[in-house]
Formats: sequence, C-alpha cells, structure tokens
Amino acid sequence: MPIEFAERIRRIPVYPVAGGYDLGEDIAMLASNESCFAPLGAVVEAAQRVIAGGNRYPDPSYSVLRGALADRYGLQPDRIALGNGSCDILLAAGEALLEPGAEVVYAWPSFSVYPHLAAASGARAIEVPLDADDRHDLDAIASEITVATRLVLICNPNNPTSTAIGLEQVERFLDGVSPNVCVILDEAYAEFSLALGDPYASIELLRRHPNLVLLRTFSKVYGLAGLRVGYALCGSVDFRVAVDQVRQPFYLGIAAQAAALEALRHQDEVERRVERTIALRLALEETVRGLGVWVAESDANFIWLHLPEEAVEEDVVRGLAERRVLVRAGGSLGRDGALRVTVGTEGENERFVGALAELL
Repeated sequence: MPIEFAERIRRIPVYPVAGGYDLGEDIAMLASNESCFAPLGAVVEAAQRVIAGGNRYPDPSYSVLRGALADRYGLQPDRIALGNGSCDILLAAGEALLEPGAEVVYAWPSFSVYPHLAAASGARAIEVPLDADDRHDLDAIASEITVATRLVLICNPNNPTSTAIGLEQVERFLDGVSPNVCVILDEAYAEFSLALGDPYASIELLRRHPNLVLLRTFSKVYGLAGLRVGYALCGSVDFRVAVDQVRQPFYLGIAAQAAALEALRHQDEVERRVERTIALRLALEETVRGLGVWVAESDANFIWLHLPEEAVEEDVVRGLAERRVLVRAGGSLGRDGALRVTVGTEGENERFVGALAELL
C-alpha cells in the first residue's frame, strides 16, 4: 500500500524549472532570468572567508545584514524580513495569511510561485487577466477584492511578461484597498526598469500604507541567484514577525549573508552592470523585432515575445535547445505561443537571435 500524502500535495502545481543543466558548458543559459555577470571578486572572497566558521549556526536574528539593508532604505531593522530567496518570503506569507475561506488575488500570467500559495493553504485564488499590452490591469484587480481577500500580489515589473506599470497607478490602487488586506509589491526586477525611474521611489509608499510589503532579491541585480538571498521591506513589523514565525530557524546560511552584505558595499559597480544589462536588452529587443516578432516593452532583465501564429512553441523551444540555447516556454508560464528570454551576454544574445531566425 503506497504512502498517503496530504490532500494539498495534489493541489500544489509543479514549479516549471528550466531544463538543460546537463548539456555541458557551451550553453546560452537564457531561461532563468539570472544575471550574465558573475559575482564581484570581493563578494566571492567574503563568502569564502566565513566558510571557516561553518561549524557554527548563523546569527538567527541576521542582525548585520538586516541592519545594512535598514541603513540603505531608511527603515527600522525590525521591518525587514529576510529569506532564502524572495520565494521563501512569499510562501511564508501564504502560510501566515491564507487559510480555507480566504482569497488571494493576482494577475495572470505572472510569477509561477503565486498559485502555490492558495494551493498549499486551501484558500481561493483569483487570477485576473493582464491587459492587451500584457500589463497589470489594476482596476480589474481592485474589482475582485472582497471581504474574504487577505492578500494581493502585484509583480512589477511582471514576470514573465517583462512589463511594468507606473508607481502613480500603484499608489492610486493602494488608496482604494482596505488596510486589512496585505498587498505585496514584488519588485525583483525594479532596478532594470526605465518606466519606474528611481528604483527606490516605492519606499515612500510604505510610509503611507502599513499593509504594503515590497519584495526584493539579491538574485538578479546583484548576481547572487545561486546563494539565494531575498528580502522584504515591510510597512509594519507585524508582517515580518508573522513570516518569521512560520519558517524554520537559520533559513539563511552564513555564506549567503556574507555575500549579500559585501554586495551592498559595491553599488557603483552594480549600477554599471544594470546600465550594461539595459543596453543589451534594448539591442536584443530591436534585433528580435527586426525578425517581425512582437516583443513587449521590457522593464526587466529579460524579454517576452509572442511567436508568429504559424510557429509551434514546443518545436521552437526544442530547436533552440538543439542549437544550445535555453529559453523558457510561454506555455509553462501561463501563455501558449510565447517565449521568455533572459538578457545574456552580447555573444549569447546573438546566438539566440541567429537560432530563432533559422527556426522561424
């Protein structure tokens, strides 16, 4: 007789991980929105130094990293939540806020982890379609909020569609949301956005909206995806306390903490890398549009394109992999007939465009 698992295991969707990690080194890895730039040498050295103390548990309060982020953003340290990637905080928020009878509202397609929150908790998920330009429709989202709504998720810029909405729209939306509804503004890609302008402008929203949480990560702009460090800037201490309460202790290893702390000390180099990534993105968008392919106006470190009607998504993705280019299929992210392509190095982008041109 087989093991009997909890009913919720059958509800939780499988996260659409990228394949191809076994294909060797000569692969254009454009499937997972990672930075094409390796961590700075000083960041690597900082992580290596602390490994010598790996026989000790990390500081369970994460006080040094939390304090550095507090100084950077002008918040109290107790209003900063840390996590093993931003997904860790998202899943903890679902556990802390949701239960059967509650509702969570988010746009779709959006970040693939969002459906896990309702499935794991037994809450009801309300998925609101994006508008015709693959952007969030905040009016439509607002119309779905009810007395049962506990959590609203807004991914801005949106993954997988790369599109962003202005903060003035977000602020108008927040003004109409009941203060007992938690709103998570997922800003994993905010630093790459031209539409948003100042990536720190959203901090002001926290001062007026205690129910707001800004979710960010070291995985993208700091190039630390392999070390898994995410953080949340919280409108109130209550959210941070709640998500910490439902998680295991010591969720952030010493090497990850040391790397993140050192990365914060090199903002000038980080900003140069952002500028380079945006330049590569704009060139990639223009070249793909030159093939006659529709591409969204990207505000992230990836692009979102709609394949021509005659193209078969599965065949294109397989053909790209055969040419040693890995991208993410739109069908696995909520929309058939599309591709999400990370901005790589100049050579990787050229390889992708050449392969796509052959296949189309």
